[in-house]
Amino acid sequence: MLNYSFWETETYFSDIDLIVIGSGIVGLSSAISYIEKYKNAKVVILERGFLPTGASTKNAGFACFGSVSELISDIDKTSYETVMQTVEMRIKGLEILRSRLGDKNINFKKHGGFELFDDVTKFEKCAQKISELNKDIDKLTKVKNTYSLKPKMISNFGFAKIKGIIKNSEEGQINTGEMMKSLMQYATNKGILILNNIKVSAINDNKNLVSLETNVGKFHSKKVIVATNGFANELLKIKDVNPARAQVLVTKPISNLKIKGTFHYNEGFVYFRNIGDRILLGGGRDLDIKTETTTNFDLNDKIQQYLLNFLKTTILPNQKVEIDQRWTGIMGVGSEKKPIIKSVSENVVCAIRMGGMGVAIGSLVGKQAVNEL
Repeated sequence: MLNYSFWETETYFSDIDLIVIGSGIVGLSSAISYIEKYKNAKVVILERGFLPTGASTKNAGFACFGSVSELISDIDKTSYETVMQTVEMRIKGLEILRSRLGDKNINFKKHGGFELFDDVTKFEKCAQKISELNKDIDKLTKVKNTYSLKPKMISNFGFAKIKGIIKNSEEGQINTGEMMKSLMQYATNKGILILNNIKVSAINDNKNLVSLETNVGKFHSKKVIVATNGFANELLKIKDVNPARAQVLVTKPISNLKIKGTFHYNEGFVYFRNIGDRILLGGGRDLDIKTETTTNFDLNDKIQQYLLNFLKTTILPNQKVEIDQRWTGIMGVGSEKKPIIKSVSENVVCAIRMGGMGVAIGSLVGKQAVNEL
């Protein structure tokens, strides 16, 4: 233990019931779910960064649960049952998030989601699957025809090269900065301590107590939840979870912008939305999977150029566009998109591999991680 006072030791290091590693949406949701279940518990969250490091404040702000082509691709890789279970988790997770924080506090706007196709064959294949998907997904969304064809909207939005469009009526957009601020306020109001700039280097489960080695000394807790998603294998040896870097850019304000909603292209590998009168555009990881399997936050020039070209030739053809900001975030992915929520030792549980859907699924994953304890 470093040179801490009695008060510091008593308040921040002693008699901890649960430590959560990671203050992203899953970590905060885990801590909140635990304190709701055990009202007198002492809960501490350790965050390695000044802000949540991975993707919780670096994502695109999509309140989504899967585009048609993405779901079809996932079904081909795993099974229909697994994909539907994951979709249900995403929808329930969004319900928890919205109920917990309120739509106003996360700036939730249900403008709908739109999947774009420039390949007629792929579009027709997806169009044929809509009724089959709606049969099960409508039961979860509680609306009729969650997915539908909206051909006239291509010209309404002013897109070029696009041959087909599928609307998801239940998709929305949020402000993830406001979401995380509200979630942190909610947690602190419950008495949860959030400690930043603390990097955990080792976890030792001694059966009666878990010891954590950090850059500021040792912490001890009865239980631990690891919610570091794409960074999980820096602490744990978990099969089938890898970091996945996502490239993002945002334009300067655009006059008379017609685009409103959330948009998907190429099985969700490319995505964009409006933020007021700006366009946020991200993705392109499939162009350079090997390089993007990293926890390094650098920009990838090849992908950034691809995104810029897509912006100027397809989204906003014949319009002057200037880029205001660029950044990256780190997701957690694997061979399937269903999260990994499991015990890794007697008193340690991991809640990782959000598959790029942390905003949607994170609140439910936190709750299930607590149940796993």
